[in-house]
Amino acid sequence: MFNYKYLAVAIASIGASGVASAAGLDRSGQDVTAFLQDGTYGEVVYTYIDADVSGKDISGRSTGDIAEAYDFARFGVKADINDTFSVGVLYDEPWGAAVQYGGDNNFVSKGADDIVAVLSEGRVGSVTEAQVGLAQAQQGITQLQTAIANVQAAGGDATALQTRLTQAQAQAASLGQLVSASQVMSPALAGQQGQGTNVEIRTQNATLLMGAKLGQNKNFQVYGGPALQRLTGEVHLRGNTYQRATGYDAKISTDTTTGWVAGVAYHKPEIALKAALTYRSETEHESNIAEVFPTATLLRQNANSSLPFSVTLPESWNLDFQTGVNPTTLLTAKVRYVPWSDFDIRPTRYTQLSGLPIISYDKDQWSAEVGLGKKLNNKLAVSGSIGYDSGAGNPVSTLGPIKGYYSLGLGAKYNVTPEWSVSVGGKYLKFGDATAQLPNGVKVGEFDDNDGFIAGVKLAYQQK
Repeated sequence: MFNYKYLAVAIASIGASGVASAAGLDRSGQDVTAFLQDGTYGEVVYTYIDADVSGKDISGRSTGDIAEAYDFARFGVKADINDTFSVGVLYDEPWGAAVQYGGDNNFVSKGADDIVAVLSEGRVGSVTEAQVGLAQAQQGITQLQTAIANVQAAGGDATALQTRLTQAQAQAASLGQLVSASQVMSPALAGQQGQGTNVEIRTQNATLLMGAKLGQNKNFQVYGGPALQRLTGEVHLRGNTYQRATGYDAKISTDTTTGWVAGVAYHKPEIALKAALTYRSETEHESNIAEVFPTATLLRQNANSSLPFSVTLPESWNLDFQTGVNPTTLLTAKVRYVPWSDFDIRPTRYTQLSGLPIISYDKDQWSAEVGLGKKLNNKLAVSGSIGYDSGAGNPVSTLGPIKGYYSLGLGAKYNVTPEWSVSVGGKYLKFGDATAQLPNGVKVGEFDDNDGFIAGVKLAYQQK
């Protein structure tokens, strides 16, 4: 028989760095283990994530590191009303994205030159080049017209010259359209020159849980409750990578909505065993989105709009497991599933003009982590873990060009008093190589050999 009480106090819930999944918009892993602790329990966790995600655009130019470092906090409190019922509150930041392109590449604005490059399909790279080409074409037309007149006056055959004139006129018309388009778009895009593609999406989630223990020995527990979720977001597309969507801006009005959580758990104190399966519902956000679509003027469409917007963030399943291996060692495992293949973001104006979502994923996410915790003495325990995240398909969006990861984690927990403890942890992430593509399937970049790290600290209180 293991001494479950002291083993659990020393080791259980040691992780401070969290799951921090890379698939889709997954961040926190939506952990609920704070609610599954015995007695009165509370924790505050701070997590910092710094990833190095770099690649090359379709022209082979470096994007630099596009992944902005970010941090978030989560906390949980839980108390037993009696030996049957429990109540708890959890807070985390489950979904998000933070990407910023810079440097000299196709994801950074070159002002009106982007329009010229897009409309000419790369044959003309700048407004100046189009203007020089137009002047040369017009000069050639004048010369050909003079030559044709001279040949015809002499009674000769000017058919070949007529063919060259037609070609020159077509070229001049094409270049004239490019110059005209650049003049129309210059005021809208001039201020964006040098700006890089950027996305910032954040969510905050508060969950109220009620639990009831069942069975003769109270080994089973069912739990559930409502979840309140807040969403904000901005997207800025820059550079000729995004074709006619270059210069696009969108800001989602803050929205708060509700979902729900339900789960079942089993524990066997004699061997420090706990197992829990938790389901979180999808959350449907209904808001407004302010969009600026500069190139819409080329299509004689309204470039600015504020329209209704909706997005449904996905449901998820979490399996948490632990069991004692010997009186001082605990085995832990986590499995998470998120159906990202059903998810997309469709800004109203963007989708009306392009017929496409701005973000979508091909595959569902599976992630897993296995760890061992070792009690060194009554105050100190250490842990190690390995993990895997499948990602959400490849090719991937330019707004998150990562295909899953492998992870290696280390942690330590120190019991300051029998009730208070401090945990620290870190993880190294090795990201899978990914091809970035637009929603229309056009491949626009390669992102290889990237990695990152996570660091976290947790302060916890437990009174049994």
